[in-house]
Amino acid sequence: MHRFKRSARALRRTQTSAEARLWQALRNRKLAGWKFRRQHCIDRYIVDFVSLDAKLIIEVDGVTHATLERIASDSERTQALESFGFHVVRISNTDVYDNIEGVLAFIHTELTLAQAPLTRFRLGRNRPLPTGER
Repeated sequence: MHRFKRSARALRRTQTSAEARLWQALRNRKLAGWKFRRQHCIDRYIVDFVSLDAKLIIEVDGVTHATLERIASDSERTQALESFGFHVVRISNTDVYDNIEGVLAFIHTELTLAQAPLTRFRLGRNRPLPTGER
């Protein structure tokens, strides 16, 4: 675990410009009072941003995440993180640069959904079994 913490510190020092821009909008509870951490260790993964209270992970992805190999890797990573009870959202660098207000509105919606777990079922995230099935 110590190795991951060292890596997380290094990533904080060398963050991408998109991550830096989003961090400025999230830090110090600027988004609706929610606390975020950046480059935080969860199991064997280091996530870009996380709200531990909301169990929401935000990953900022650049063009390198568009390859088939990276898409498969990201999917595996997302499944692992979701197995710990987190909800993972991916945001592109381009959206952070071109539409930061839209990105923040999207994150705010995700945070609101985190407060009302039944809403996630209604929106089809974690579909419950149909009535009568167990």
